[in-house]
Amino acid sequence: MSTEVLHLPGQNRYVFEKDGVQVGLTDYTLRGNSIHITHTEIDPHLRGGGLGSEMVQSVLDAIRTDTSYRVVAECPFVVDWLEQHPEYQELELRG
Repeated sequence: MSTEVLHLPGQNRYVFEKDGVQVGLTDYTLRGNSIHITHTEIDPHLRGGGLGSEMVQSVLDAIRTDTSYRVVAECPFVVDWLEQHPEYQELELRG
């Protein structure tokens, strides 16, 4: 099984593919130097298998590698994920 995150900047979206088929997405908005992750979604038939966590990690890795944005987690799944993964919390914009 191969997975990949593709960035679609014109749609403010990252898509998550498994074996070449889209199985999830992450929507965001940009505000200054911050990226607000507003929504994540995994195909309902594939939920519960860890794909959501894999997608969030892949998206955050892409943000870390490809941008200088600070992350604002608005999606509850991402908020919870970040709380469980302190190694990614340096990406967060804190007030």
